[in-house]
Amino acid sequence: MDYISKTETIDWLKKHLDTERFEHSIGVAETASELAEMFNLDKERAYTAGLLHDCAKKFSKDEMLKIMESLPIEECEMINPKTYHAPVGAYIAKTEFGIKDEEILSAIRWHTLGKLNMTDFEKVIFIADKIEPRTRPQMYIDAIRPKLFEENGLDMALLECYKGTIKSLADRNLKICISTIEIYNELLKKYEKN
Repeated sequence: MDYISKTETIDWLKKHLDTERFEHSIGVAETASELAEMFNLDKERAYTAGLLHDCAKKFSKDEMLKIMESLPIEECEMINPKTYHAPVGAYIAKTEFGIKDEEILSAIRWHTLGKLNMTDFEKVIFIADKIEPRTRPQMYIDAIRPKLFEENGLDMALLECYKGTIKSLADRNLKICISTIEIYNELLKKYEKN
């Protein structure tokens, strides 16, 4: 691999994240590795993406906006400052950790909003972020995890994630990115029963 060691990565994360976010990152790495094995994907790559997915989470809004000025950002990525860490995290993974693997970088970038036509690898990181057991509520895990064992498990779990996200955003009167609706609709259309 052409990037820094797991030990150095963990040391960096301990310095740049609070305790709960660090625990979450370890949990996502472990869960992503487990899901990668389940769906015949590379466990090490999934672990790396999971470990780094929130590496920019504790950057200030101003720091993130400054970095985002130099990135090709889509309109939906600007709707909510809580999602800024995703494209910034991909940038940090590339510049700070030397990650060159485009699929790892893409999985980090899209782990909050997702995108149409995600790869299975990107879906694994997205889902692992929602169901890791160290910091996520059991009720949420229980709604999503069983879907992984159904036919088209990754997509069924992804659909469940989007259902929960849309409901949560609507309940809190928060803006919903149009791509979130598009992904949800696309998944429904793909699996609707005739």
